[in-house]
Amino acid sequence: MNTVLVILSFVAAGGLIALWLWRKCDHRADLLAMGRLAATQPLHPQHFEPAMVDGLPEPAQRYFLYTIAPGTPLYTVVRLEMIGRFGMGDKGKPSYLTMAATQVLAPLQGFVWKMSAGRGLMRVSGSDTERWTRFWLGELIPVARAGGNSDHALSAFGRYVAESVFWSPAALLPRPGVRWDLVDENTARVTVRKDGLEQAVDVTVAKSGQPTQVSFLRWSDANPEKLHRFQPFGGYLSEFRDFGGFRLPTKVEAGNFFGTADYFPFFLADITDLTFPGT
Repeated sequence: MNTVLVILSFVAAGGLIALWLWRKCDHRADLLAMGRLAATQPLHPQHFEPAMVDGLPEPAQRYFLYTIAPGTPLYTVVRLEMIGRFGMGDKGKPSYLTMAATQVLAPLQGFVWKMSAGRGLMRVSGSDTERWTRFWLGELIPVARAGGNSDHALSAFGRYVAESVFWSPAALLPRPGVRWDLVDENTARVTVRKDGLEQAVDVTVAKSGQPTQVSFLRWSDANPEKLHRFQPFGGYLSEFRDFGGFRLPTKVEAGNFFGTADYFPFFLADITDLTFPGT
């Protein structure tokens, strides 16, 4: 009997060590991906001139003239520190967790969102990127691992195109693969194409040009049927601050079924720091 207990103890200890090492590998992959994206920062970027947006739809011109001051170096890669709440449930039962996260966003390249969240004794941590989604319970139990397929790639592409509107307007200036169209007097649509993927995002601006909300159809299985399909997604932007010539939101609320009765804002974030890696 004692021998059996010893063997079981060794097996259990070995399992825990294996899980710990697996978690360490995920941490390392997150950091390597962040470094890879940060390295795509332009070293000698152009400086913003209002003439760069001549010819764009008027709401798009207002957006750029509000978010980028003349003479600002057009850095596209941003690193964000954020706190807030992350909903693990649905509209009826949000199950919000207190969240802290670091994100590196490199538009047209990808993103890494590395988070830790919890409520009471429950702790969830992990990362979401254009390549994978990996979450752990208590740092030792893998509870979600996805990615490496076309569904994940298309959903992630929608996310980082929309977040470029939030935090990296320089990446959406006129260029090959980026098109702006008029929707109405206060809304413009940016369509981004890359590597066979396409995402359109509507940006609504105030008279001043401040973007107030972003909406788009996102490829997602966050629905009762758990089937991937295009469905409304979006959110609200507020509390803008100046970051090196960029005027960007520090409060974001976003979620599924934006603009419908089923809207569930599962992402509620306050930006505590925003920097431009490599500058």
